[in-house]
Amino acid sequence: MIAIDPGPAQSAWVQYDGSQVLAAGIESNDDVLRRIYCEWGADEVLVIEMMPVGREVFETCVWIGRFMEAAGGAELVYRKDVKLHLCGSPRAKDANIRQALIDRFGPGKDKAIGTKAKPGPLYGFKADMWAALAVAVTYYDTRQQS
Repeated sequence: MIAIDPGPAQSAWVQYDGSQVLAAGIESNDDVLRRIYCEWGADEVLVIEMMPVGREVFETCVWIGRFMEAAGGAELVYRKDVKLHLCGSPRAKDANIRQALIDRFGPGKDKAIGTKAKPGPLYGFKADMWAALAVAVTYYDTRQQS
């Protein structure tokens, strides 16, 4: 499965198989769109995070539509559902979600993230890659296994 945290110019993505991160990155939206058309195709489940509204949100919505079109459709995962699933609260913040992911892939930062000499499964994760992973885990846990 591919999970995307879309943005107005660039988006974070995570390829996740239900137990481990296979690949991840933050790239321009044009590059993510190219990946959908050329690499991932219609065989991959695509899940995209939806969020609340402003100018950047509308630009992001355009990219969500383009990603969905390129993939032949996609599942949408809402931020409130991610917060509830991973943290048990709709008031969870990004730091709480990040910690829940570290606990899941660790336990603990040393095992989940690791170091350059001994990288963990989340080594190198930054910025919106955490949100894309949160979308992937939420989708997998709540919908994929149904």
